[in-house]
Amino acid sequence: MSEVTYLTKEGLKKLRAELDHLMKVERPSISKQIGEAIEKGDISENAEYDAAKDAQGMLEAKMAVIQSKIANVRILDESKIDTTNVQILNKVTIKNKKNNAIMQYTLVPESEADLKQNRISIETPIAKGLLGKKVGDSVEIKVPSGILSFEIVEISI
Repeated sequence: MSEVTYLTKEGLKKLRAELDHLMKVERPSISKQIGEAIEKGDISENAEYDAAKDAQGMLEAKMAVIQSKIANVRILDESKIDTTNVQILNKVTIKNKKNNAIMQYTLVPESEADLKQNRISIETPIAKGLLGKKVGDSVEIKVPSGILSFEIVEISI
């Protein structure tokens, strides 16, 4: 059985759009490449044909993974998100206790993470260390570079 995938409505929309693109644009393109390679003659030693078939196999595998995610998706209802303690979809403002730097991150499902938009995966060490904590709590989080100390300044949606 496949793993449950938690997404926002926006995340599901993006996933469906990606699958649609793969099926309607990428798949026909690869089929065309295979057809062109076959037209060139003997396919037993045709590198173009082999490359196109490999690309087709990878594309079909990627589409199967996305279809499985969509089939097992659970939509996160943003209207029911609580801000009394840190949880998925919360926007968390934290202060680094060592250098007093203030950072703000939104905790999101892994597939929706985007560091440029300060959206970090719930699977990251920082997110895991913040989960369940309240405003004013101090946390020490083990990251690859060592241990970081943070204070939770604000939790919002």
